[in-house]
Amino acid sequence: MTTPTFLQDSKYLLTKQGFAASNTWYHGTSSALIDSIKEHGLKRSGDQALKAAAKKTMATIGNYYTESVEPVFLTQSKELAYYWAQQAIRNRSVRIEGTELPAVIKVNLPEALNSKVKPDVGAASLLLVKEGEQFMAFLAGIYVQNDFETPNISLMKADRLEYLNKLGMAYYDADIDASLLGIL
Repeated sequence: MTTPTFLQDSKYLLTKQGFAASNTWYHGTSSALIDSIKEHGLKRSGDQALKAAAKKTMATIGNYYTESVEPVFLTQSKELAYYWAQQAIRNRSVRIEGTELPAVIKVNLPEALNSKVKPDVGAASLLLVKEGEQFMAFLAGIYVQNDFETPNISLMKADRLEYLNKLGMAYYDADIDASLLGIL
């Protein structure tokens, strides 16, 4: 997977301590969701079409679908957001037909809101499955490309900030207004 050049920002953000953070964050998604995001902002559990498709699938097999409210997932890197955008498209393609492209959204948070961005320690469970292994391999490539050692993190014992700094995984547990967003 090759990240477009204009999104390759790890050379500017990555240090020995991990990814530098500021009040600028990024969110990876599908191009199919851009119009809605421009109008309504980033919503927690925002991909309603994917949720509806999952609910329909579960109903056909006689199971109940329990909808959970997930936060808005963020990262300090355009490069990592692009990775997650590709994963969003892959997840959507299982249930939704159409041609979609990866999209990266820039999120500029004022200080009062920026202080509410939290390290995504819940990502530990993701990192224990195949998709997480693929992310760790992608991340390792970024570290090596920038002449840094690959992060060696004990996922269950890691300090909360390692999820943010070393893995670039964060979340914001509220909707984000469209006025704070820009499409890259």
